[in-house]
Amino acid sequence: MSTTPPLLLSRLDLERIEALLEREIDAPATTALRRELDRADVREPQDMPDDVITMRSTARFVDEDSGEEREMTLVYPPQADGSAGRVSILAPVGSALLGLRVGQGIDWPLPGGRRARLRVLAIRYQPEASGDYLS
Repeated sequence: MSTTPPLLLSRLDLERIEALLEREIDAPATTALRRELDRADVREPQDMPDDVITMRSTARFVDEDSGEEREMTLVYPPQADGSAGRVSILAPVGSALLGLRVGQGIDWPLPGGRRARLRVLAIRYQPEASGDYLS
């Protein structure tokens, strides 16, 4: 698996995340997210393929080291309510999965010096595919 697969981001997601990062204190998680944003291929929301994890997407993924499968909805920090199903873009797993396509995987640093090998299995909901570009 490539450690840096190609990433696709919607222009609206990029603008919103950059605005969020302007207010955040630099930390390892925000530094890694900034690097990901810098290397992304940016598309208009209506041009986003439906197999890409965007903000507010609900996706299923696997930790290839443990074999554990999880489903999560990628959200902005105010919507992250602590449940396992809503993951903030500022959380390591949220930053890792943003912009990945079904079938792609990534090696990603976790707190405590650990690393995870995550692979996208499916996307159950993507706002852009549903025509929900603005909310």
